[in-house]
Amino acid sequence: MDWLIEHEQKRTHMAKRASTPSKQERQLSESLNQVLADSYALMALTHLAHWNVEGPGFFALHTAFQTQYEELFTAIDEIAERIRARGAYAIGGLGNLAKAAEMKEFTSPLAQEEYVRLLLKANDKLVADAAEARDLAGAANDPETQDLMIERITLHQKTIWMLKSFLKS
Repeated sequence: MDWLIEHEQKRTHMAKRASTPSKQERQLSESLNQVLADSYALMALTHLAHWNVEGPGFFALHTAFQTQYEELFTAIDEIAERIRARGAYAIGGLGNLAKAAEMKEFTSPLAQEEYVRLLLKANDKLVADAAEARDLAGAANDPETQDLMIERITLHQKTIWMLKSFLKS
């Protein structure tokens, strides 16, 4: 009978350990939630720019911004689902997402170049936060999360290149 009690105590102890995330897992979940918040804020900013951009580059920017915010909408779901697949919870609510993202909102109207500059800055922040999540995923031996962050970084680096190219004279 003692072996049964001992076995149950070990099982209970192991279950408690399994349900309590490590510091490394918590850091990775927080980092992924940061990327989620950044992505949501960037989507909203890009959508605002899409609606309100004016000037000689209107058609090109209007189309580019639409492509970017539609891609972000899909990415947000993938990031949130990755957070859940890891056993953590995704943040939500516009206020919570905006507070976490810490991206300055802009008001319209702005010159088309100013929309581009502000979106460049927001993309740069997202790349930096995604790189941190990528590195934490690598340290946690989580190649799936690492791969998702590499995919996000690659896409936003391409967006940054395109936005910078628009600003060249």
